Amino acid sequence: MPRLIPFRLAVACALALVLVLSAVATAAAKGPIVDLRVLNTGGKVLAERSLGTGTTSVKSSPQATCFGAGTGGNGKSVTIPGPTAMGALIVAAKFTAALRPVLITDHFSFGLGLCGIGGFVAHGEGSWYLKVNHVNPELGGDQVKVRSGDEVLWYLAPTFPYPDELALVAPDRAGAEKAFTVRVFSYDEKGKRRPVAGAKVTGATGPTGTDGRTTVALEKPARLIARHAGDIPSNREAVCLGVLCPGGTGK
Repeated sequence: MPRLIPFRLAVACALALVLVLSAVATAAAKGPIVDLRVLNTGGKVLAERSLGTGTTSVKSSPQATCFGAGTGGNGKSVTIPGPTAMGALIVAAKFTAALRPVLITDHFSFGLGLCGIGGFVAHGEGSWYLKVNHVNPELGGDQVKVRSGDEVLWYLAPTFPYPDELALVAPDRAGAEKAFTVRVFSYDEKGKRRPVAGAKVTGATGPTGTDGRTTVALEKPARLIARHAGDIPSNREAVCLGVLCPGGTGK
């Protein structure tokens, strides 16, 4: 009998956790499904996932002063209506610890300003650079509407002009230790695409050539990423070997 109450308490706590996680999953599944990527200046991937987004809310932060002294938020909750690029970030932050805190200011009449994500804060000439489908929308993230299938990128750019964004094209599946070809492109602010020479790709035999191509041979499943000095690192492409995929799952 002495063990009964603790056991019931544990069960109740476990049930509560399941309900909370279910609620979060349900909330994340509502609205258009977009692909979100968030990277800091050093190219560290803070988040890369697909999620549903719609109208959401966030507390503005008095610490969001990257636009100048006295430009921080008032600390009150603000609503971001409709599916937007900033809304996708806020929804993701609710269940992705690496994205918290998100420092938002509502100081300006024209919209919300983004200063920090996951402890990485814009300073000086730095700013959180937004691209949707490889294009700079030149609007605040709360004003950029998104649709299912859109690719949303937030990157902490150290200065202006903004760097190009890399994109990696690789097969979904390959044979163990059998070489396959990948290709790396870059996109400028307007979304103009070109092949990248000299990019380094996970597991590649060498940097990309003038056509953006290189070969890769893997001993085990991996998520590939392309990097090139000064550019925003690419998406991570999962490549399976036979029936094995990154993370030990089949595909």
